[in-house]
Amino acid sequence: MEQGKEEISTKKAMSNDKESKQEPKKRSKVFLIILILMIIAGAWFGISKYTYAKHHEDTDDAQIEADIIPIIPRVSGYVKEIRVKDNQQVHKGDTLIIIDDRDLRINLLQAEAALTTAESNVNASRANTTAARSGINTSKEGVATVDAQIAAAQVTLTRATQDYDRYANLIKDHSITQQQFEQAQASKDLAEKQLLILQQQKRQASSQTGVVSSQSNATAQTVSVAQSIVKQKEVEVEDAKLKLSYTVITAPENGRASRVNVQEGQLLQQGQSTFDIVRSTQIWVVANFKETQIRKMAIGQKVVVTADAFPKHEFEAEVASFSPATGAKFSLLPPDNASGNFVKVVQRLPVKITFTNPSDSLMSRLMPGMNVDVDVHLN
Repeated sequence: MEQGKEEISTKKAMSNDKESKQEPKKRSKVFLIILILMIIAGAWFGISKYTYAKHHEDTDDAQIEADIIPIIPRVSGYVKEIRVKDNQQVHKGDTLIIIDDRDLRINLLQAEAALTTAESNVNASRANTTAARSGINTSKEGVATVDAQIAAAQVTLTRATQDYDRYANLIKDHSITQQQFEQAQASKDLAEKQLLILQQQKRQASSQTGVVSSQSNATAQTVSVAQSIVKQKEVEVEDAKLKLSYTVITAPENGRASRVNVQEGQLLQQGQSTFDIVRSTQIWVVANFKETQIRKMAIGQKVVVTADAFPKHEFEAEVASFSPATGAKFSLLPPDNASGNFVKVVQRLPVKITFTNPSDSLMSRLMPGMNVDVDVHLN
């Protein structure tokens, strides 16, 4: 009996040894299979990433951009009325703010009154010029009259001289009386005196004509000065009208208003920033690529844009342009490698990317400042 029990125990021990030898073999095969699968998966992942990197360049350093137009008053004044609210959609030409215009209307009335006065001065100067020219004609006519009188006086003097000469010969022969000779002599002297008087009057009339002519020229110059003043006053009137039109602030473009930081009754200064109009209908992406990424990038390449707000939606786009300098060069304090210790830092170049599918339903929900991921398909 004991011998039989020993044989049975011996057989059990031998069977346990066989099982223990088979288990390591099975385990070693499973481990080998898993290792091979991991190697294959790693190789596939590496190859796919390498292939992807050869045909794509991507970055998450990108944002939505749009034109942001500041609303700035061109004249100072108190706010009379506000016709826009925060985040309101506005159209080009819509009235946004109305400034109290009473002071500017008074300035316009003053400018118009000054213009009327200047025009009256022009009319008065023209009337004076016309009167001066009439005086010149009168003076010239007076000179002509004196010339005619001088001619007549010369004829009278010639006749009196001839009578005197004739009577002088006759008095020698005692053919005439002394009284007749003296009358002839007196007539001659009178004719000479009258001629001298007329010649003096002519000189005076000619001098008066010169004075009147000078006055006429001076009056004509006053007309030119008055006309220049009229032009100046016309400019002042137009300037007053233009400033009056600035009291109504309108939307320069279609878009949406930002927060309106204006209250009725507030004093606005010329050039003061109030709020902005965002042209959200025309948006684009500015992606900051590393300088080592742009080697194969070119204008016109296809781009896939995904926004953080809509991670499962792909927006169609293309490369539009490259910045003329890196982003650091446009900063307030650009780096200067010539000063201090040089540490090489990979720079980023802004790239403008425009959307090519404006009919995309989600385009209207993209707002400036949103973060996006950009994937450029290299040719």
